[in-house]
Amino acid sequence: MRLQRIAIVSVCLAILTAVAAPASAQLTRVHVGYSAISGDQLPLWIGKETGIFEKNGLDVQTIFFTGGSTAILALVSGDVPITQVSGPGLVSSALAGSEAVFIAGGMTSLNYVLMGKPGIKSAEQLKGGTVAISRFGSATDTIARFALKKIGLTPGKDVTLVQVGSGPDRLGAALTGRVTASVINPPSSFQAEKKGMTVIADVAKLGLAFQHTAPATTKKYIKEHQDIVRRYVKGHVEAVHRMWTDKETTIKVLGKYMGGGVDREFLEKTRENVLTEALYPKKQMPTMEGLKFVIDDLSERDPRAKTAKPEQFVDLSFIKELDQSGFIDGLYKKK
Repeated sequence: MRLQRIAIVSVCLAILTAVAAPASAQLTRVHVGYSAISGDQLPLWIGKETGIFEKNGLDVQTIFFTGGSTAILALVSGDVPITQVSGPGLVSSALAGSEAVFIAGGMTSLNYVLMGKPGIKSAEQLKGGTVAISRFGSATDTIARFALKKIGLTPGKDVTLVQVGSGPDRLGAALTGRVTASVINPPSSFQAEKKGMTVIADVAKLGLAFQHTAPATTKKYIKEHQDIVRRYVKGHVEAVHRMWTDKETTIKVLGKYMGGGVDREFLEKTRENVLTEALYPKKQMPTMEGLKFVIDDLSERDPRAKTAKPEQFVDLSFIKELDQSGFIDGLYKKK
């Protein structure tokens, strides 16, 4: 009888311990990479800071990589199972044999500008100079080449592209004169304008369809961890909804990740700038037209891209499941 009582007490203690355990003990930890300090990354930051990912059973740990090419390498090597990355990095990786795919749309257009350092006001003044990008093979690399060609300059001949790092780093390089111009986006571009830099080319106005920053994983990870990916995509969609409907939280989170030194005016302008259906669609489908542009651009340098199709680089099953169930429409109907 004594042994039975001890056994019963032990079971009761075990149950009480399980009930009293913190909710975090039941979460699945997932490391998620990102590669820029800008509004491109807002869904990840908001999903983490507001508890949206936790609500979906995920303990998301964010890891910053300098440049999209570094982020995609971390994904392919297995250092992170999910990462925020743009079209050029993912497509290049997949063409080289990786199984990387986008699982949601993220940012499906561009809000980047090519800005000259103080005193530089025309394309002609860029000749012989340098243009700051994050890393070769990244979105900023593709954007810089596109913008320069549009204003009549040839990368590698008229100007030299240099790797500098994040948006704030590229802004600093131009303001201190280390480079002639930089490819930047909000809020860095708003800061740049106030400090005397001039827009030489506004990429958003140049008619470029582009699959920009979005969550990606690998086909292998989807096969082995389908439920985690499903929950992550749901959290991502809810975070985009939060961006659209909660101004104060969005500004607060953006300010935190920008380092706390950005004026509220610029944070508000950044939110207004990115919250359009062209940049952050509520349905969150990747843009096939934007992926086609990326493929066509890469085909000039990589013969493997010539036969590639946009559908190779996406897994739409999770986002379509949410859409067809009415979940996304339901979010935006809530008061």
